[in-house]
Amino acid sequence: IPFQIFDAFKSRLHDSNSKVSQVALETMHKIIPLLKDNLSPVINMLIPATVDNNLNSKNPGIYAAATSVIQALCQYLDNYLLLQPFCTKAQFLNGKAKQDMTEKLA
Repeated sequence: IPFQIFDAFKSRLHDSNSKVSQVALETMHKIIPLLKDNLSPVINMLIPATVDNNLNSKNPGIYAAATSVIQALCQYLDNYLLLQPFCTKAQFLNGKAKQDMTEKLA
């Protein structure tokens, strides 16, 4: 069931309407403390959906919401779940997103 829910939710994180993306990110920030490590089956889908585009967004609301999602992931999930997806993102991103992910890894 988590895959079905987050597969549908993932597309909202990439929505062309910036307001939809921002609300999706803000909602994700609220979901993370509730689900915590139960997110492990979808973490490899969730991190790219959150980071790609959103962490390099010029829209300050989207950037802030994406940053808060990453912070919540770090706070509520075990680090071993985040290490590989964060490394992959840090390796292949550029700009501010690469810097942000590298700082989270450090």
